[in-house]
Amino acid sequence: MSARPNRDPFSDVEPCEVRLGTLGEIAAGLPQLLGFRPAESVVLIGLGGASGGRVGMTVRADIPPEELAAVVARALVRSVSTDRPEAVVVAVVSEAPDLPGRAGRRGELPHRVLLHELTIALARAGIPLRDALLVRAGSWWSFDCPHACCLPGAGTPLPSGVTDLEIASIAMGVVVANSREALERRIEGPADATGVREACLRHAGERWALAAEQGWAAVADDACAAVEEALGVCAPGSGSGGQLTDELVARVLWGLRDNHVRDRVLATALGPDAAAAETLWTECTRRAPTPLDAAPATLLAVSTWLRGDGAMANVALDRALASDPDHLLAQLLSEALTACMKPEDLRAMIAAATGPEPRPAGPGAEPEPEPEPER
Repeated sequence: MSARPNRDPFSDVEPCEVRLGTLGEIAAGLPQLLGFRPAESVVLIGLGGASGGRVGMTVRADIPPEELAAVVARALVRSVSTDRPEAVVVAVVSEAPDLPGRAGRRGELPHRVLLHELTIALARAGIPLRDALLVRAGSWWSFDCPHACCLPGAGTPLPSGVTDLEIASIAMGVVVANSREALERRIEGPADATGVREACLRHAGERWALAAEQGWAAVADDACAAVEEALGVCAPGSGSGGQLTDELVARVLWGLRDNHVRDRVLATALGPDAAAAETLWTECTRRAPTPLDAAPATLLAVSTWLRGDGAMANVALDRALASDPDHLLAQLLSEALTACMKPEDLRAMIAAATGPEPRPAGPGAEPEPEPEPER
């Protein structure tokens, strides 16, 4: 089987193809395929291509309680089926102990109910199940293997050393987090966000005064100028260390409340400022008061998704929708990510949608009321 590790779409380095020759290599490669090290997870790996062995979409969920196994199984199969795989490999990552044997029979590997529901859901979708694995304590088992190495209490050690997929991922700039919680911590707010909150309150009054004096087009221009200034601060090698002042963060956050401004800056994820933009949206998401964090979190999802980091994109969209459940762009992107839209398709959509920069016509360009920052 072969897999292409995630890569920066703007890098001059061509993606390389890595051969995953065994089920053990697939089990060992789960962190690279997901973007973090899974725990108590069920993972579906789609296979396709001319040979039927190319790794395609990979979807994951927490292992559910048995009464919800059928619901979770159907949702996972529905997601992976959007990529039209030729077959699927299921990997259950869990430290759960073996099930005791019944009526003199030997014990069984755990999570059989979940595997049963996945098998039914895949059969109904017409997708063959290539194999089902349990990954536990540095070893792996095949649920259907009849040999001694797959007996409960046995198992096959995962490949030792650094795998080819891990080497390729490092070469492509992929950073694997230790857990999904570690990804969430990347955009956790600082312990003391008083400075940004106060700056947001000040800037709210200033932008209304500017709109009253010069019109909303001037407000939009000021917001775009703030984004340009912030991108310069966040640019690699800028010499500024990426230290954004509270005032500059507030200007960017309030500017992104204007959908026209947000749409204009979407294009930053497509060009030479892509790395700076991801840094900027990360910092703004971390420091923004609710609900002003929804817009930069959504833009962060776009940047990370285009880079091939679907795990971080999911985390960012969860943050955006938790802050503002009615945020339309976040809703649309969440649906597209659930449907496994490919990064290149998203890039094409953004390129077509941004085009020439639109200019707000006046107060009607910002019809929604100004939110009060969280105190």
